[in-house]
Amino acid sequence: MDEHRSSWAPDPAAVAVGWALCAGAVAAALLVDDRRGGLMLLVAAVMLGLIALFGTVARPRLSADRDGLTVRGLTGSRHWRWAEVNVRLVRTRRLGRVSTAVELDADNAEPPALVLLGRLDLGADPEDVADALVRLRT
Repeated sequence: MDEHRSSWAPDPAAVAVGWALCAGAVAAALLVDDRRGGLMLLVAAVMLGLIALFGTVARPRLSADRDGLTVRGLTGSRHWRWAEVNVRLVRTRRLGRVSTAVELDADNAEPPALVLLGRLDLGADPEDVADALVRLRT
């Protein structure tokens, strides 16, 4: 990979597991005799399918180069120049577990935006991603 450009995306294995779970939930919904149980399984299948679709379509989730960074989602991507965005590493303690995320605060952009990207979004340790972004920015 070019040392002046980097990108991060959800782990393909995790996305494949999401699609497999979605297919399993649909199959179970069709085989179950209980109508309410089948409906619950279909709702779970739709949710798993949307999550897997997001992991499939939004690739790469984050890319950066000397000019700035781009965050991709289901409906498109947003690009910010380095002057428009602040990058921080955020640690949150919830339910006895510490989670780490990369916070992209595009306060100086029009329209302003705040994006939090965790390990599942990036397919990598957020600390390593934050370090790489700081290196690219300078």
